[in-house]
Amino acid sequence: MEAIQVVLGSALLRATDGAAKRAQVNRSALVREALREYLKRFKMRELEARDRAGYEKHSDDSAEAADWERVAAWPER
Repeated sequence: MEAIQVVLGSALLRATDGAAKRAQVNRSALVREALREYLKRFKMRELEARDRAGYEKHSDDSAEAADWERVAAWPER
């Protein structure tokens, strides 16, 4: 593993330490897990945006697209 330095505001640091204590992990483990979760959601948003753009670009039938939009659960931008 690589060591990095991250600057946090005092309120965020207190919240981080409190969450780490409640989760019974150290601060580094909590930050690693938070980054993993963030990156997973970030990647998912990128893929959904790519798919959305592709469907909008190549949609031949707006009625069909409207049908899919009614059942799709796109995240808020």
